[in-house]
Amino acid sequence: MDIPFGKRLSCGVIILNDQAELLLCHVTGQAHWDLPKGGIASGETPLQAALRETREESGLLLDAGALLDLGQMPYRSRKDLHLFTTRVVRFDTNSLWCESAYSDLISGQQRPEMDGYGWFAFAAVAHRCTRRMTAVLQQRLNLPGLLVQLQRAGLLSPHQSTPRPSLGAPWGRPAEGRSPAVH
Repeated sequence: MDIPFGKRLSCGVIILNDQAELLLCHVTGQAHWDLPKGGIASGETPLQAALRETREESGLLLDAGALLDLGQMPYRSRKDLHLFTTRVVRFDTNSLWCESAYSDLISGQQRPEMDGYGWFAFAAVAHRCTRRMTAVLQQRLNLPGLLVQLQRAGLLSPHQSTPRPSLGAPWGRPAEGRSPAVH
């Protein structure tokens, strides 16, 4: 893995279903949605980091053998992406939850990194994701082509969700006034 000095690598998974939909996670406190992805830890491979980040940000446990490696690509001036993709049977996103949290700068409270989940048609990416992520998903990659490639290869990841924490955990539930989007 070749990462220029001063650049970070973020690893994630593009999760597709046969209804030509993409699983997106709503970023807490922001207007946009994103892929489950995040930074690679020392000693991790991009695959290990992508699987860990997907579990931490959505509770999904995916089969590494059913992931297609899309490789490393430029994302921001100081960050590259290493993405994988897989296909799953469409499921109810109400089973998803985020175990990773951050400290809110204003309140100091722990908040989940992601607070909602939904299946979205490929065309909805531009309305849900940041400009940079939209460029990756709609210009650099070809989501319909990736789905066909996964179908032809017979790649279908069995998945399961990790158990939610007790209801006392603030990030075990959607944000106040918002229910996770299920499309």
